[in-house]
Amino acid sequence: MAVIEAGFGGPISYFAQLLGASEPAIRLLYTVILGYPLALFHRHYLFGKSPALQNLFFISCGLSFGFYNYGYDILHSVLCVFIMYFILITIGGTFKSVIISFVFFMGYLLAGYYFTGTDEYDIKWSMPHCVLTLRLIGLSYDLHDGQKPQEKLSEEQKKTALKRCPSLLEIAGHTYFFGGFMVGPQFPMKRYLDFIDGVFKEKTFSGKPSCVNAGFTSLGLGILTLIIQQIGAILIPEKSLLSEAYMEFPFWKKLMIMGIWGKLVLYKYIAIWLISEGSCIITGMTYNGTDKSGCDTWDGCTNVKLWDFTKTTTFQGGIRAFNSNTNLWLGQYVYKRMKFLGNRYISQAAALMFLATWHGLHSGYYVCFMNEFIVMYFEKDVETLITHRLPRVKELLLESALRFLVRPLMKIYMDVMMGYCLVPFVFLSFWRYMEIYGSMYFFGYILYFGWPLVAILLKLVIPKVKTEKEL
Repeated sequence: MAVIEAGFGGPISYFAQLLGASEPAIRLLYTVILGYPLALFHRHYLFGKSPALQNLFFISCGLSFGFYNYGYDILHSVLCVFIMYFILITIGGTFKSVIISFVFFMGYLLAGYYFTGTDEYDIKWSMPHCVLTLRLIGLSYDLHDGQKPQEKLSEEQKKTALKRCPSLLEIAGHTYFFGGFMVGPQFPMKRYLDFIDGVFKEKTFSGKPSCVNAGFTSLGLGILTLIIQQIGAILIPEKSLLSEAYMEFPFWKKLMIMGIWGKLVLYKYIAIWLISEGSCIITGMTYNGTDKSGCDTWDGCTNVKLWDFTKTTTFQGGIRAFNSNTNLWLGQYVYKRMKFLGNRYISQAAALMFLATWHGLHSGYYVCFMNEFIVMYFEKDVETLITHRLPRVKELLLESALRFLVRPLMKIYMDVMMGYCLVPFVFLSFWRYMEIYGSMYFFGYILYFGWPLVAILLKLVIPKVKTEKEL
């Protein structure tokens, strides 16, 4: 590791000081950007060649990236790859293999959090390992689904189910694919196998494929987002909500600052995901068919839909557009597997509890995803009440000229409350985020926990509008 640091420690330290970021963060960014020349090399010289050769290339790249960032701690991922292969060749395809994989890999990740965690958000070996954990659990599910009759699978499961056990080389190639190993995105083994087998060959290897332009567009958007985030962080630093100056601001100003602060926090993740996705696109692995105009689409591994995230006025829209591949994974492998519970709210709560645990052991993660649950409940309940009891009011507010006033107000509400919900996720420690909430009189919890009582009163006063069928 010392040899590597000697080569890059100087420039990395310089840029870290220049940007006001940590050295691990700059090193990670540098690694993700290195994916672009590697993606171009693969597309020109390795695409369509022997799958074994491609697997070896991805393994060597991913392990090199991991060693550069985390040293010998990268061996944690190597051990888990071998254990996953052992599970699959012994009991793979059974429900028992799914349970063992789920418990073991989540347990391994949590042990990593326990032994390496601090009071801050840490860039350590546990970061790529959390990505790997979902990948390996999903793999055990996919092989289990592949043993079921086709008619018993959902449309999603049909796209990811595996009929055969992947080889050790394929599991390692899938794990260390440089475009997704460090920070994601998630993608199933079936997509990876199709990719190295050349299923998308005619779309990515003839002439100048559109994936190259799409990939560099993603890079440009990622860099632009990062620049905006860095400029914004100068004006509103991430820790500014704990400052004495913030505590003394009037309530309305705290709200406005919190809304902007929340956007800047999320832009960090959006930037790195867009940059990482671009290298995946250039390789051609993200091919996702054609759109209505017949043009190739490269959104098969999209983790953030930037325009949708920017313009949405609802939490539901924000969640769908942000970290979307992880949310799809959660929906397919956790939420939808809990239909037997018979209650979507219980299933949603269980899925969010899993998501919080996957992020780490800090109480802030659990409070953050509890916030998501109560906000989504509030939003859905308000929408249902207005739709079924005040349809004309809804039409007036959202379809008449008043929408030009109402929608900006909805956007401000959404951004401010998104920031409010993110406070525990960023500050992690109970006393730190409670200090911030206390300075704002816990208004968010008063709103969301008070809503069920208000809703009962409103439903007593406002009758439900009868539909044409009921008439």
